[in-house]
Amino acid sequence: MDKKKVVAPLVCHGHSRPVVDLFYSPVTPDGFFLVSASKDSTPMLRNGETGDWIGTFQGHKGAVWSCCLDKQAMRAASASADFSAKLWDALTGDELHSFEHKHIARACSFSEDSHLLLTGGMEKVLRIFDLNRPDAPPREIEKSPGSVRTISWLHSDQTILGSCTDMGGVRYCPTLLYLICKALADRLWDVRTGTIVRTLDTKASVTSAEVSQDGRYITTADGTSVKFWDANHFGLVKSYEMPCIIESASMEPKYGNKFIAGGEDMWVHMFDFHTGVEIGCNKGHHGPVHCVRFSPGGESYASGSEDGTIRIWQTAPLNNSEEVTSGSTTHRPSLKVDQVTHQIENVQIAEHNTNDVSDKPSSQKEPEAD
Repeated sequence: MDKKKVVAPLVCHGHSRPVVDLFYSPVTPDGFFLVSASKDSTPMLRNGETGDWIGTFQGHKGAVWSCCLDKQAMRAASASADFSAKLWDALTGDELHSFEHKHIARACSFSEDSHLLLTGGMEKVLRIFDLNRPDAPPREIEKSPGSVRTISWLHSDQTILGSCTDMGGVRYCPTLLYLICKALADRLWDVRTGTIVRTLDTKASVTSAEVSQDGRYITTADGTSVKFWDANHFGLVKSYEMPCIIESASMEPKYGNKFIAGGEDMWVHMFDFHTGVEIGCNKGHHGPVHCVRFSPGGESYASGSEDGTIRIWQTAPLNNSEEVTSGSTTHRPSLKVDQVTHQIENVQIAEHNTNDVSDKPSSQKEPEAD
C-alpha cells in the first residue's frame, strides 16, 4: 500500500464541551457554512472553507445534540436536552421559534424545500413542524421502537431517514420515513398509514446515517462496520469492517470514490469506497471522534471530538496556517450573539466526565466544577 498522506488540519476552538454533531450547508452565493452542536449548549456557525467563527446561537439550557442548516443557509435548527428544538436566523443569530418537547430532543432536520422541520428524541416520536405555521401543532408519526438518534430527509422529502439509540437497524417509509435505529433491525414506516413497511438488518446499533449528495447511497456506521445502502432499492451495496468502533462515517460527495470514518481510537480514517482499503489516517484529536462530515465540494472534511475541537482536514495540501485565526472571510454579517463569554482563540477546554449530567435540562443538572 502507498505511503499514507499526512494532512495538517485547521483547528477550530470555541466549544468548551464535546462536539457531537456537524452539518455543512450546500454552496450558497456567500460560500458554504458549517454548524456544530456541542454539550456546552451553544451551537456555533463557521465559514465552511476556512473554519473561521461567525457566531454562536445562545438560548439552550442543556446539551445540544443535533444541528442543521436549511438549503440557503439562512436558518439553523438545533435539538437539545432542554426538551426543545429551536429555529434560528442564521444571519442575525436571533431565535425565531422554540418547539417544546416532552423529553430530550436528540435530532433535527430541514426538509429539502426548507418548509418543514423534522425532530425526534427520547420520546420515541417523530414530529414534523410546518415552518410556515410554527405555532401549529406538529404532525406526529407512530412511535419509534427506540429513542431517535439521527434523522434526515431523502427522495425529495418523500422519505425520512433516521436512527435510534437503543436499537439497531435502518427503517424507511414510502411517503416518508426511512428510520435507521440503534436497534438490531431496520424498519420502514409509511407516514400515511403509520405501519412498518420494511426492515433492514444491522448487527449493531447505528450511530450515524448520511444520505449521499447525489441521493444514491445511504452511509451508516454501526459498531465496527461502515455500510452503504442503495437509497432507492434499500439493498446493501457494501459493508466494510473498521479498525475500531466507529461513531460516524461520510462519503466523498463529488466523485463518491472514498469515505471517512471516525470513532473510539481518536483518529479520522479515509478509505477507498470500491475496495475498503485504508488510504489515509489523520491524527490530532485527544478524544473519541463523534462526528465526521465532508464539505459539499469534497475539498475538505470536518471532524468533531470529545476534546471539544473541530478539525478541518484538506483533501489537498494546505497553503495556509494550520491554526484558524479569529477573523472571518465570509461576506455574511456576524451574528448578534457574538458577545460570548469567552474569546474563541483563548478558550480553555474544561475537564469533563463523559457520563456526567450534561444531557439533562439545566433544571436537573448538578453544579459543575470550574
